[in-house]
Amino acid sequence: MKRTLGEIARHLGGTLVGDEGLEVQGVNALDLAGPEEISFYSDPRYRRALEKTRAGALITAERLDDFRGAQIVVDNPGLAYTLAAGLFAPAVPRFPGVSHDAFVHESATLGEGVSIYPRAYVGAGAEIGDEVILFPGVFVGDRVRIGAGSVLYPNVTVLGGCLLGRNVILHAGTVVGADGFGFVRDGARSVKVPQLGIVQIDDDCEIGANSCIDRAAFGKTWIRRGVKTDNLVQVGHNVVIGEDTIIVAQAGISGSVKVGREAIIGGQVGIRDHVEIGDRVMIASQSGVAKSIPEGRIVSGSPTMPHRVWLKTTGLIPRLPRLFDRLRTLEKRVETLEQDMRER
Repeated sequence: MKRTLGEIARHLGGTLVGDEGLEVQGVNALDLAGPEEISFYSDPRYRRALEKTRAGALITAERLDDFRGAQIVVDNPGLAYTLAAGLFAPAVPRFPGVSHDAFVHESATLGEGVSIYPRAYVGAGAEIGDEVILFPGVFVGDRVRIGAGSVLYPNVTVLGGCLLGRNVILHAGTVVGADGFGFVRDGARSVKVPQLGIVQIDDDCEIGANSCIDRAAFGKTWIRRGVKTDNLVQVGHNVVIGEDTIIVAQAGISGSVKVGREAIIGGQVGIRDHVEIGDRVMIASQSGVAKSIPEGRIVSGSPTMPHRVWLKTTGLIPRLPRLFDRLRTLEKRVETLEQDMRER
């Protein structure tokens, strides 16, 4: 697939410096791009790669006099590169219609243009919206609703009664609607608490591979519009995650946590149950969250503390043995002085 630079510039809303009729056939990194590809430059750390690049065109924040090829000048090169890559990205492969080797319950409702691969399962009363794609091994339980344009990759499981909005992407191996982890102790025994609620995932969410989103004990576990999660993320029962929040790989969120909008939760973060994370909070990787965090805070550590305090604390750790030795020396000096004063 080839695109002209003029077409790309208009798509990005940028200013083209160069031949608008020049065709490129893909996007690539500075050090890998060839003469028929476009790349982007936004960080001075890659100046050496820029000097050596063979790219035929460049997306940049300002015109570069030392780059001889065509340039598209934009306000945000990173975002523009993403949009340009979308022009060359291959479409999600579709099975033509509904495979005879899929099981679709007679009471299920299918929208127009659905693509259901072999070995997919659609349960009783399920509603599948227009243009939805179900890859092999997908299980859609009874009464599940899936909005138009959603894609469920191989071996995704969506259990009974759960709701998916429009343009939701569930990557391979993800489970939506498994029972929340709820037990009451009866002496030495653990008695299971019935999990009677559902999971609701709103429009434009993307859930990474092998993630688990548990159904609620009552009501719903709610993933709100635009949430993006990485692979291997665990979301407990009755959690609510606000719009446009990002959750990185191997994070675990315990039951009944409320996360605000536009938060960023780093990799391997653990959040205890029944706490609230405010809007636009940033939690650094491997942090342990034991209490609620007000909106706008940046926190690190286990347990979490303000990020600048954590940086100072971690900076002190390598110095602790030397500081301890100095403290012991000072203590001995003080003891000697006190002994001298008593003897006088």
